[in-house]
Amino acid sequence: MTTKSIEVSMKTFFANNPNERFIFFGGKGGVGKTALAGATAIWLAKQGKRVMLASTNPVHSLSGLLGQNVFGQHTAVNGVPNLWAYEIDTKDTIERSKQEIREKVQWFLKFADISTKAEEFVESATMNPAFEESAMFENMVDLMLKNEYDIYVFDTAPTANARRLLGMSKVYGLWVGKMLKSREEARSLRELLSFTKKKEKDPLMDYLVGFRDRMEQARKLLTDKALTAFFFVTLPEALPIAVITRFIGWFHDFGIPVGGVVVNMIIDHRQVNDKSPEFVINRVAMQDGYMEEVWEKFPGMVRALLPLYESDVRGLPTLSLMADNLFV
Repeated sequence: MTTKSIEVSMKTFFANNPNERFIFFGGKGGVGKTALAGATAIWLAKQGKRVMLASTNPVHSLSGLLGQNVFGQHTAVNGVPNLWAYEIDTKDTIERSKQEIREKVQWFLKFADISTKAEEFVESATMNPAFEESAMFENMVDLMLKNEYDIYVFDTAPTANARRLLGMSKVYGLWVGKMLKSREEARSLRELLSFTKKKEKDPLMDYLVGFRDRMEQARKLLTDKALTAFFFVTLPEALPIAVITRFIGWFHDFGIPVGGVVVNMIIDHRQVNDKSPEFVINRVAMQDGYMEEVWEKFPGMVRALLPLYESDVRGLPTLSLMADNLFV
């Protein structure tokens, strides 16, 4: 396995970008995003940074990776000073989002003198399949804006979901802008028709203004090349390469900085010879062919080539080994 074509390694990338604070790992399911996010978080913590390793993937695996329960709360990782981990409680996030929506709908109904029960609107709004992603996105934004750690490393959902997740900052901005305009028009008309000149407090308007400001802050952070980098993980196989090729283009459209590409699970040529099983020899040849495609499609973007390990990457010893290979 050779690194001769790597122009800027993972280690050099971080040396060249010392202010990076929000690191994302994405790609097709099963390519090793969680393990690489964990290895990166461990390496950064060893550099003296206070690091939060967080999972925005509804199918969490951080607890299993680290060998300790990190579900639902910020948890110090055993054996790694400066590192905390957190699997976002999807159920709790959704329930809190429903409660917030319930309160906003009640405000709106009271403002409009409508007697319909808020619960009917809440159920309608939260039955949308994208509601869970929306709730996870807001939780991720909360983490980013609280500014409690030096660096945040996010293990995201499979790339299709991650693209929608991160793209929501732009979508939310457009939606809130329209809502604010409509709300302002409604309030102006209500005041015009009112017999009193006293202006009523409008909690929903206050919420929308605050929400717009939060989304604008998130958009600025997510599109700031000096602060944010999204790394795509692939295998030397056709489908994972095709997936990240498509999504790198989409992330560029959103203005989200792409930090580079990591190729995982490469069979070490030194472990293969004429006596190796035919399956292994053929597999190596296949990977070699797809590595040529990687160099061609992602010139200057490959940050690391990682081997296929003999056992699952799980627990601090193997994660530390992966970190050493990732940041050579």
